[in-house]
Amino acid sequence: MSQNRQKPRDIAARKAVSGKIGQVLDGIRVPDLPYPAGKLSPESVSDWRPLLLSCWTEQRDERVTRVIRSVDLDWSARQVNAAYIADRIMDVFLKTSGLHQELARRIARLRFYLAWRMNLEGPKAFSDTLIEWLDSLHEYRGWSHSGGRSAKGLLDQLDALVVAVSDSFKAGGSEPVDDFCRQWREDAVKRNAQVIKLRERLQATEQGAARQRRSDQTARALIGRALQGRSLPPSVTRFILEHWHGLLKQSVWDAGVEGEAFRHGSKLLEWLVWIGDPSLSDQDRDRLYHVGEQIGDRILDVWNRVFGKPLPAQSFAGIEEVMMTRLRGETPELAEAIPNPEAFSWDGSWLHFSPPEASVASEAEGQWYVEGEGAREHRRYFFTLLTDTSEILWTNGAGVKLGLQPWQAFEAACAEGSIRPLPTLTPFGQVLVETVDLLATVCNKQRRQREKAAQEARERAEVLRREREAVEQDRKEQAAAREDELKHQQQEAEQQRLADEQAEAERLEREKVLLAQKQLDGIKLGGWIVLSPETSADEPRRLKLAVRISASHKLVFVDRLGLNRRQFTEGELVEGIVDGRIRVLGSSAEFDDTLSRVVGRIRVGRN
Repeated sequence: MSQNRQKPRDIAARKAVSGKIGQVLDGIRVPDLPYPAGKLSPESVSDWRPLLLSCWTEQRDERVTRVIRSVDLDWSARQVNAAYIADRIMDVFLKTSGLHQELARRIARLRFYLAWRMNLEGPKAFSDTLIEWLDSLHEYRGWSHSGGRSAKGLLDQLDALVVAVSDSFKAGGSEPVDDFCRQWREDAVKRNAQVIKLRERLQATEQGAARQRRSDQTARALIGRALQGRSLPPSVTRFILEHWHGLLKQSVWDAGVEGEAFRHGSKLLEWLVWIGDPSLSDQDRDRLYHVGEQIGDRILDVWNRVFGKPLPAQSFAGIEEVMMTRLRGETPELAEAIPNPEAFSWDGSWLHFSPPEASVASEAEGQWYVEGEGAREHRRYFFTLLTDTSEILWTNGAGVKLGLQPWQAFEAACAEGSIRPLPTLTPFGQVLVETVDLLATVCNKQRRQREKAAQEARERAEVLRREREAVEQDRKEQAAAREDELKHQQQEAEQQRLADEQAEAERLEREKVLLAQKQLDGIKLGGWIVLSPETSADEPRRLKLAVRISASHKLVFVDRLGLNRRQFTEGELVEGIVDGRIRVLGSSAEFDDTLSRVVGRIRVGRN
């Protein structure tokens, strides 16, 4: 079997994908998976090792994500993503590996182990030792669940994997699994050396057997065609079947159907039948004598050349007796040469044997083929085409013969679809790289979407902030405008009030002046006025109008004794009366009432 050698580009691709695994573990989010509502503390994250160990020990064909969803425990986002990545890789491996369904299913159960290790180590879960072992499984792409010793041997080896992974779970590290993979590869080197020897031995054996079958079947076909429907003397039939059959077979073995010995043997067979069958030879007596005289020597000569020794005399005695009987013109006792098909089987197609084109056969040679579906699927390796018989030698790929099939039957089976080429196997390393690349692409897309959503959220928040600021600014401006308007209205109201008060005061002043003027006009000669004291120590002074000078609008007052003359103009008197410094006696009560009303109205207006 071929060795699994890693190519530099495979190693480079694997290194490139290692960084992406960590990225996917931390960043991807898959709908409908049991992610925590928020970031969990290390103490609150559930330990899933016992659960995964139980699933592995029971060899359950179940997704890790389904298992963790079936229990009510708190899983971290990294655990959920590790379970999803392990499931995704193994699901793709199941579909594309090209391995038998039973074998691929067993390997896919490593999803429990890989999910556990990825959560702890990230990309280190896929060690070179593990991936090299998984890639080497392509050597078993022809394995079928046939129940044979070879099939059981591989299943026993995989049972050891169950133990190794269980030990890794219990030990908390990957050493037992790595040791198993290394031991497997060491055993594979020994097996491959044995397989090479088995293949060489099988090919030599089967090629010799094919040549033997070609010789025997060609001889049988030639004899069967010659004896079919003939009635011959039993001694002739016996000689042909017991002796001449061996000569024809040996001549084909030695030089093929084109050899001189086979041509002579075929011709002598026709002569024996022609002599022994009266219905053929009685029509030409001259030729019968001629052939009868020569056939004995010819038979002995050909026999000696083929076998290198003379034909035993007792073997030819029956033929000589028949020839003597025929030369005397007598008819010997006849019997059906081939009484039934079981007595002597033959296939006339061997006389027209033609091998397939070498180019067509070489394309099919060395390929794996599948027969059957599902549980009845059986895989076979086209080991070689036996050119002597145009038969396909099927093996299990490890030098064990599974059977032979004529080329024509193989072509017909391929045409009808009962046999089909095994699809190209996809190594685990390629599955890993392609799957993680795809998940990394999805993760990057989600990251960009989250960044875009965050940017849009920030932009929306900024827009809202600006809108709120604008609204607040409008509100403040409106409030300021309202306040300014209110202040303006208050100022206008105050100005109006002051103007009203001033107007009222002016009106009252005018009324007081008019009233004072009226009182002044009502003072007659001899009328009295009272002057308010200028200091608190003085007494009010009473004065009597002595003279009214109309030309200068002056009034002259004197005291009781006619002394202390005091002169006022009308304006001074009106002003004094209005100010209350001068009071006109006689009509003072009416003036006081009027003055009280005026003062009251002024006070009410101010309030």
